[in-house]
Amino acid sequence: MSMKDVARQANVSVGTVSNVLNRPDIVSGDRRVRVEAAIAELGYVRNDAARQLKLGHSRTVGAIVLDSGNPFYAQLVGGIEAAAEASSLAVIAGSTGNREQRERLYLSLFEEQRVRGILLASAGGTDDLVEGIRRRGTPVVLAESARDATGGSSVSVDDIAGGEIAVRHLAAQGRRRLGVVAARQDLRQVADRLHGARRAAAGVGVEIEVLEAEDLTVLAGRTAGEAVVARTRAERPDAVFCVNDLLAVGVLQAFAFRHQIAVPEEIALVGYDDIAFARSTVVPLTSVAQPADLMGRTALALLEEEIARRDAAPRHVSFTPTLIERESTTG
Repeated sequence: MSMKDVARQANVSVGTVSNVLNRPDIVSGDRRVRVEAAIAELGYVRNDAARQLKLGHSRTVGAIVLDSGNPFYAQLVGGIEAAAEASSLAVIAGSTGNREQRERLYLSLFEEQRVRGILLASAGGTDDLVEGIRRRGTPVVLAESARDATGGSSVSVDDIAGGEIAVRHLAAQGRRRLGVVAARQDLRQVADRLHGARRAAAGVGVEIEVLEAEDLTVLAGRTAGEAVVARTRAERPDAVFCVNDLLAVGVLQAFAFRHQIAVPEEIALVGYDDIAFARSTVVPLTSVAQPADLMGRTALALLEEEIARRDAAPRHVSFTPTLIERESTTG
């Protein structure tokens, strides 16, 4: 069905049908009712792709995240979607699995689809592509990075401060031998959290040991935790900081199995992200919280600012993480 079919059925002009679809407030009540009845009877669905070509802009935003299996990114996309809904926009989200090749694929596909703009949580290595996409007219806002070599707007959290917050909290609890469970140190977020942890450890005079995990997942955390359990009591750290909550949940599972290590009596435990599950683990998890929902909303707001004013200077918004204390460190 086309707009011409609807116009013929309702006995109005094609222009009237267009106004009902796009500016119904200027159409008389009788004509609007007739057009809406014709649309329902014929099963007409507007061709939004053609409409976008005519108007020169889209109502769809592309969002690219590192790992859709991580609840932090689900919360980030949720914030984007909530803000988009308020502006009658749609969001298409893709997960790169921390892979540059897949990130490049999504960036190219979203540009080909002529999306309104792209919100990107980047694994790195795609600055050249992002710069080209911006130059060709599609705005890109980095949704989890303060460093934007291509000169666009960005939203980030101070992850160095987050690492410091975790270690200073553990030191304040009297812990002096700290293990940091980390994976994918090539990712900016992980590297910054480690940097902050090391800097805080040096400042408060505690020992720090990096415990390498295979990935940023619960299963990898459980494997790292089992390696700690296998040590003698004298060789174990008295506190563990994990660079995300999924790792921390896995470590906690390893410690809790057969009650091998008491948390926090023997080893205190801190995670990062404060995902919803952190408060309902067998021992509620102390975590460094990022405002994921607010970050998503802010990223979309920055994107809309760029669209409204193409000559506007880029803005960089940075949030400071906060510590949420629970029983895994305070008993």
